[in-house]
Amino acid sequence: MTRDSGSSRSDPSGDPNTEQPSADDPLVRLRALCTALPEVTERPSHGEPTWFVRDRKVFVMYADHHHDDRLGFWAAAPEGVQQLLVEAEPGGFYRPPYVGHRGWLGVYLDVDVDWDRVAEIVTDAYRQIAPKRLVAELDRRESESRQDREVGTQ
Repeated sequence: MTRDSGSSRSDPSGDPNTEQPSADDPLVRLRALCTALPEVTERPSHGEPTWFVRDRKVFVMYADHHHDDRLGFWAAAPEGVQQLLVEAEPGGFYRPPYVGHRGWLGVYLDVDVDWDRVAEIVTDAYRQIAPKRLVAELDRRESESRQDREVGTQ
């Protein structure tokens, strides 16, 4: 399946005449997942939205232009995950150009997307790149969130 060429993309100029993306736009959803993590910033890199830890280290890059008419993102991944997922689910995952040889994972966003799984992939990417102190902060946040949910169900 290929991406609809008419899909909306965010307009950084803020032009009110430009169609704004909806909340279920893949870029909007990916952006929300990435920017919810500690000390993450976004800026364009190679013409695409890219998310950095502490404004220096890339952990996720949106991919909408690599000559294949597919929409996806690239993410740092734990060792072995790229090969496992690409072999098991080639319709959903791929070895991205330029960074695939380092184990990064490509995730297609122009298919039926499991956003809970994407959230896990983004979090795993962050854990691969972020300094230990920020990973510990993320662990604290997740633990507190889990405890809050448990209290709410009692």
